[in-house]
Amino acid sequence: MFTINIYLRFALIVAGILGGIALWLAFGFWYGFPFLLTGIVLLAGYIMLGTILSTNQFLSQQRLEEAEARLKLTFFPKFLLVGYKGVYYMTLGAVAMQKRDFNTAEIWIKKSLDSGLPTDNERAAAKLQLVMISAGKNNIKAAQNHFAELKKLTVTEPMLKEQIKEVDKQLKQAGQTMNPSMMAMMGGKGFRPGSKRRQPKMR
Repeated sequence: MFTINIYLRFALIVAGILGGIALWLAFGFWYGFPFLLTGIVLLAGYIMLGTILSTNQFLSQQRLEEAEARLKLTFFPKFLLVGYKGVYYMTLGAVAMQKRDFNTAEIWIKKSLDSGLPTDNERAAAKLQLVMISAGKNNIKAAQNHFAELKKLTVTEPMLKEQIKEVDKQLKQAGQTMNPSMMAMMGGKGFRPGSKRRQPKMR
């Protein structure tokens, strides 16, 4: 999907709004209106959608520092559209997962579910991350509870289905520790925003 570079977007917002106001004052409203409208539309798109899509592109390329820096450029997460707000917090959780900061990841992923995610695929992905985090803490009961909630969702993404099957096998194994393959999934290679799945339409 085509996206405008975030720094170019910021420049166009400032140029459009300030330039439009200047032309309006100098020559009349209709001279400045096209520039003002462009700046306002770009600003509205940024406020409602943030920088989630470009952040996920960096995550999918394992460019963690760039992803984290880009996500920080979403200055007004409270004003994101319903659904996108949940994806924003889920992306924060994905960054924390790749940094192996599982306690922080758990906080953000739970917040993403509370904020609302657009589809069952996103909700299942978040629940799956919570399953793995709980299992990593040897809290098998919590992991099983999260997995039971996950199973109620309708999952259509093939890669996510395969990961759910793999985690299901791990949970059914005897013992109190996670299989190394499951730990590898927690290291940032699990299903997350930016993986090869359909993203909600973003700008």
